[in-house]
Amino acid sequence: MACVIVDCAIYRHGERAEGPAELADALEAARAEGESFVWIGLYEPTEKEFGLVTSEFGLHPLAVEDALNAHQRPKLEVYDDSLFVVLKPVVYDDARDTVTTDEVMVFIGNCFVVTVRHGEGSPLGDVRRRLERDPGMLRHGPTAVLYAVCDAVVDHYTEVAILLHADLDELEAEVFAPLGEDVRHTASRIYSFKRQVVEFRRAMLPLVEPMARLSGTELPFVDEKSWPFFRDVSDHLARANESVEGLDRLLSDILSAHLAQMGVQQNDDMRKISAWAAMAAVPTMIAGVYGMNFTHMPELRQPWGYPVVVALMAGLVAWLYRLFKRRGWL
Repeated sequence: MACVIVDCAIYRHGERAEGPAELADALEAARAEGESFVWIGLYEPTEKEFGLVTSEFGLHPLAVEDALNAHQRPKLEVYDDSLFVVLKPVVYDDARDTVTTDEVMVFIGNCFVVTVRHGEGSPLGDVRRRLERDPGMLRHGPTAVLYAVCDAVVDHYTEVAILLHADLDELEAEVFAPLGEDVRHTASRIYSFKRQVVEFRRAMLPLVEPMARLSGTELPFVDEKSWPFFRDVSDHLARANESVEGLDRLLSDILSAHLAQMGVQQNDDMRKISAWAAMAAVPTMIAGVYGMNFTHMPELRQPWGYPVVVALMAGLVAWLYRLFKRRGWL
């Protein structure tokens, strides 16, 4: 078990304390003392490694199955001996403009907390250190741990949303800048950005319902005094969700604007091509007429015939150029 147990401690009256080495003894001691609980943190355990925790804490097999297998949706499940919450922290790689999701599962029950982490982006280490510096919060027991984990995950949603908005501003400036060599990649960047936003929403949106339940519904192992705190988390989640929805709408508008801009540019290019083709057609037509092998042609044997025809072609081309230029085709 040492390879997957990140941390294991017993907390008495909000303070970390030395406890029995065996999980069963630690849990029994916490329940016997009152105002104490055991918090064990696991990292990507296998079924065999998680077996001891399952048996000692009486975790439900369905919840254990979900905890072992990643790729769960955020949810809250109530079982006889525990409350099970799934959260999906997000990680935004600014260098590659990618959003990835990890998973955190939290079991809370009678005097115990079990957290299971999948991926590298979860905030559990920072949460534990912050709580250990705040004994007043830890005195509220497992509910305080659940609140702190939810609060950390949702606060990071807000931070990632701010980063995405900053990158969206850069993308918007690129779309409406004068067209350059990389314009052909702009649409693919917009689609890629939109895909990251969709991934973000998949992690965040399903969490709305669990947070609403934790904010005002009687649930086992959740102290009613924590409802205002969970309402605060729910409010932060709603604001983050609104921010990401705004990102999605803006991306759709930017994509539409980009496609319209490309259509205007293509029409402009076609006008230019047509204008140059018209100017090339005039001398070509006149030269083609004089290239025919006819004996009787206008001014064919006059010494000034050639310069007059060349001047006529140049004059017509110049007139067409001014006409197209005045109408904005060139």
